[in-house]
Amino acid sequence: MSITHLVTHSGGFHADELLSSVILTRLFPDAALIRSREAAWITPGAGKVIYDVGSVYDADALIFDHHQRPNPLRGDGRPYSSFGLIWHHFGHEYLRALAVPEADIETIHDNFDQSFVLPVDLIDNGALEPSVAGPMGGLTLPVLLETLKPVFDERGPDADDTAFMAALPIAQAFVEASIKGKAAKARAETIVTAAIEAAGMSPVLELPMGMPFRSAVEKSGADHLLFVIHPRDSDWALTTIRKTADSFENRADLPIGWAGLTNEELEDACGVPGAKFCHNARFIAVAATRDAALKMAELATKEVSGR
Repeated sequence: MSITHLVTHSGGFHADELLSSVILTRLFPDAALIRSREAAWITPGAGKVIYDVGSVYDADALIFDHHQRPNPLRGDGRPYSSFGLIWHHFGHEYLRALAVPEADIETIHDNFDQSFVLPVDLIDNGALEPSVAGPMGGLTLPVLLETLKPVFDERGPDADDTAFMAALPIAQAFVEASIKGKAAKARAETIVTAAIEAAGMSPVLELPMGMPFRSAVEKSGADHLLFVIHPRDSDWALTTIRKTADSFENRADLPIGWAGLTNEELEDACGVPGAKFCHNARFIAVAATRDAALKMAELATKEVSGR
């Protein structure tokens, strides 16, 4: 079927139909985006995808609303918003449209659903309050996207539609950046896994460039790894490995005697020619050469082990 119209409701907008529009406009770039509550538009028909309006969820008829009772639920009983429904039915094709490798599509689809789509679903349905984010509650993506709506006295016949269309590329940037990042992590995981195998039981992991490494380290069970080195522009970086993704606590810190030192002071403190910088928080250091970075990693490891 050729899709000629993407139909959502008129008036003020929320994150769910805005983000749904990101998915659908990528898949059907030639379709007209219509914002209306008129029965003629929100009734299923040839060439239309209808979402967040119409009081019906019927994938075969291409209508995806969630406001009716009973409302559509995930397998675990949590509610869908229109974004969740659109992602459920169109997410795989969207990832293909972004040239995500077929081997990674299922993993990235599920990861994006849980980390990005589900929170939007829950907030839209009142099943999760932005306040759970504490002081960051006002900076959650659904809240930020809704700040793009017209203010109460900025009215006009096209104010809401104009604001919606202006918000769409902003929402698109967040969605596509998230997908791009997840696809990059999948590529990095392959490289890091090979590097872990090459490192054997060494506590130092050498990578060919800076890249996400945590997931591969955790999946491989490489609990012996303490530090990572890799080239960075014209020098080399030595970094720590956090204990968990949501913590700043490291498996091992760089030596306290290096903290905040640069150049000659750092060379004198660690005895390594080419040592250039150590962050005051001791999670990263920089050296001029690979050999210097390896020597600093060796010294850091000895201090951790007490040798």
